[in-house]
Amino acid sequence: MSIVTFIKSNVALKKFVHYMLIPRGQARPRLWVKWFLNPFFHKVSRKSTIRWNTRMDVLPFNKFSLGEGSTIEDYCTVNNGVGDVHIGSHSRIGISNVIIGPVSIGNHVILAQNIVMSGLNHGYEDIEKPIHLQPVSMNPIVIEDDSWIGANAVITAGVTIGKHCVVAAGAVVTKSIPPYSIAVGNPARVIKQYDFQTKEWKKV
Repeated sequence: MSIVTFIKSNVALKKFVHYMLIPRGQARPRLWVKWFLNPFFHKVSRKSTIRWNTRMDVLPFNKFSLGEGSTIEDYCTVNNGVGDVHIGSHSRIGISNVIIGPVSIGNHVILAQNIVMSGLNHGYEDIEKPIHLQPVSMNPIVIEDDSWIGANAVITAGVTIGKHCVVAAGAVVTKSIPPYSIAVGNPARVIKQYDFQTKEWKKV
């Protein structure tokens, strides 16, 4: 039995380990976790940049990776507490983005400012319990290579945005977007797709 399995199988020990990693009622890990544990568990390229004012709520029991030449700008929040977060190479995470795993972002992706994407949803079915005490569900978000997401967009759990897509500013994406598409609105809808025969972007 691995040590992780052993910890998960012992309720009291699991609570204690969780308390040592994160203060009760908080999402941000303790400083000793950030300084001494995370560097051994997470893959961050030396040629990537995480700005000083970024809030990295990443923990060792889920994965986090940042590829070569990528940047996470100031005032972002990245959280892998319930699911892995992977960011590819040469991608830019713009100012004040919120990324809550499970999320996978490809290579050469541009995220503008104030984007929210969360692969996490809170349960609400039991009206006898506060929502924060109910189970959470996870459904991964995937942003494929070369895509550009405009400012103030919201990407909901379970959405895949295909390769070389453009999502307009302020869009709320609740369904997956096929590759080589332009999507706008709330809820987002595809208005153009690239035609490889004519080599033009055409209205849908």
